[in-house]
Amino acid sequence: MAIKKIVKFGEPSLREPSKEVHKVSQKIKNLVQDMLDTMYSQNGVGLAAPQIGENLRIFVIDVSTGNEPLNPMVFINPKIIKKSGACISHEGCLSFPEAYTDVKRYEYVMVKALDTNGRSFVMEAKDGTLLARCIQHEFDHLDGILFVDHSINRFEAEEVLKKFNLPPLQVEKLLDEPELTEAVNKLKEAQVEKDKNA
Repeated sequence: MAIKKIVKFGEPSLREPSKEVHKVSQKIKNLVQDMLDTMYSQNGVGLAAPQIGENLRIFVIDVSTGNEPLNPMVFINPKIIKKSGACISHEGCLSFPEAYTDVKRYEYVMVKALDTNGRSFVMEAKDGTLLARCIQHEFDHLDGILFVDHSINRFEAEEVLKKFNLPPLQVEKLLDEPELTEAVNKLKEAQVEKDKNA
């Protein structure tokens, strides 16, 4: 359909919560196609509607790799209904060109959403896979939350943003996630022990 301009970090619209889709109309289907075309054109694995300036609760994902056939997944009005565990995820975002940093994520998520035919489905993603992390990353966009808000090391994230001439971290937006932080710290300790015994 059309490749859209991606909204970059610093634009206020990325911080606005998105609205529910009332009907999966032809207009919405066209928007989904534009989102997929835009994501593929940028070699992305996920894209949320707010990233192309549409504050609607829609995101698309394709975590296929290498020679695997494309596997586009569409989530309209998604809700995360279960989440557990923790993992450390090295993430970037099409709205943050070239910038990557470590963030805290849940290891397991269950999401309920509508597909492009307006049918409801439930999907599970476990073991901290790219799919599990991607669902959380894109879902956050719909609430005006960005991946850097989950940063494990705020100072490292600030350095990365500075290096790529991006606006500074919005410290007031950093999320207080005690449960997740504790689980991630345990993971780090276990890794240190493992390295010591290696």
